[in-house]
Amino acid sequence: MEILTQLVIIGSICMAGDWISSLLPIPFPGSVVAMILLFLFLGLKWIKEEQIQVVGDFLLKNMAFFFIPAGVSVMNYFDLLKSSIIPFIFICIVTLILTFMVTAFTVSLVMKLQQKKREKEDSCK
Repeated sequence: MEILTQLVIIGSICMAGDWISSLLPIPFPGSVVAMILLFLFLGLKWIKEEQIQVVGDFLLKNMAFFFIPAGVSVMNYFDLLKSSIIPFIFICIVTLILTFMVTAFTVSLVMKLQQKKREKEDSCK
């Protein structure tokens, strides 16, 4: 019953994300809206991590399975991509580098903030 409850919670958030996405004046993926909603609900403590942990862990462990349809779609449209493969590869490389840089910056910023918080807590003791 616990797994079913967790599936309903996650499924409801996904459906709410799709619904909100359909109301927006610009095209925006419902899955991204759903992730933002889930982030907000977890941050506001409306949903606790334990309430979705089992299903969330399962989905994370099997994440590669969900990329198969996207890979097949790319192969179906390879004829269209073939004519612009060089710009496509260039964009992939640039975005990969930018993602690495932003991730590294974010991790170092979070580590500095956590260190400052620890130092502040230690000085208060």
